[in-house]
Amino acid sequence: MHLVRGVPLLHAEEQVFAAMLQGWGNQQLARNLKPSSIESGVRVVRRFFEHAGTYPWWWSHQLADEWFADLRTVHHLARSTLRGYQGAVRMFCAFITDPAYGWAAECERRFGTHPVQVVTEVNSAVHVAEAEAGPLKRAFTREELQALFDRADDEVARKRAQGRKGWLPAFRDATLLKTAYAFGLRRNETRMLDVVDFSHNLHGPEFGRYGVLNARYGKAQKGSPPKRRGVLCVWTWAAEVVDEWITDFRPLLGIDNNPALWPSERAARVDIKQLNRRLAGYRDDLGLDEGLDFHSLRRSYVTHLIEDGYDARFVQEQVGHEHASTTSIYTCVSSDYRTRTLRRVLDSMLDEALPRRNGHR
Repeated sequence: MHLVRGVPLLHAEEQVFAAMLQGWGNQQLARNLKPSSIESGVRVVRRFFEHAGTYPWWWSHQLADEWFADLRTVHHLARSTLRGYQGAVRMFCAFITDPAYGWAAECERRFGTHPVQVVTEVNSAVHVAEAEAGPLKRAFTREELQALFDRADDEVARKRAQGRKGWLPAFRDATLLKTAYAFGLRRNETRMLDVVDFSHNLHGPEFGRYGVLNARYGKAQKGSPPKRRGVLCVWTWAAEVVDEWITDFRPLLGIDNNPALWPSERAARVDIKQLNRRLAGYRDDLGLDEGLDFHSLRRSYVTHLIEDGYDARFVQEQVGHEHASTTSIYTCVSSDYRTRTLRRVLDSMLDEALPRRNGHR
């Protein structure tokens, strides 16, 4: 805090807390964290402050335990979300208890006490599983996926037949869902695509200018920019769908100088929440499991490529997983695939166990 010598704080507790949050934000900016991540962490700390009803220099392990219990039992937060909340409070407490920043001494001088770390290994969740998705989260079957795409196309036809202007956004969203599946993309990767993110694949001329997709907004690691990767087109229908949208229908939106592949009527790009609502609406209309969400399109991509015999390393590179074990988590192979695999292994074993004589076993 920067104070004029001899001038007291009018609202010492509020001003010290605000200065703590500002200093913590600056520390995180120095670590290259995204402003959105910093704002999210500050919101979490403020929520804990409101629940505790007291300032950080009075916080205790008991107050933290009560809040975490409330989040689990009353608000039913997911395990990963709760762990994220705990991580935010832990990092904030680490900042205000670090002697290098002097907050402990300042609080001792002003309030007669000092902050302590209230989130430790004894009262915080441990990340031990590679995948924390609930049991309802899975890939679409091929039949479910076809039904989803048919439902999206039917919505376009219905609105267009009624002369409603909403048919074009519906067409955009239908194409977007197909593209997300066809290239195994995450939500933000899909949303942030630009028209120029497609290029030719010299070894796949049948895909035209859509042989390679440059995904520029992949999942980032802490303190790093979004991870880039090139995704090869594997199905000719995917290239045809994207080409139809860019060539024939995207210009009808009348948005000039907008590079976005999926422009919105009111913004530069379509909103992620809108994508979630659109898919959930089609899913519910079809009576499909509520665990099927936008990310299930990516799970389906991995699953179907593995079922179709693509090499596991190729699939791993396509979806941008650093470790093969992560790709295996996404793989939800069907019963038919496992049956065919088992049959192939059994036939091989029989061929080895029963030598052929004169062309017969």
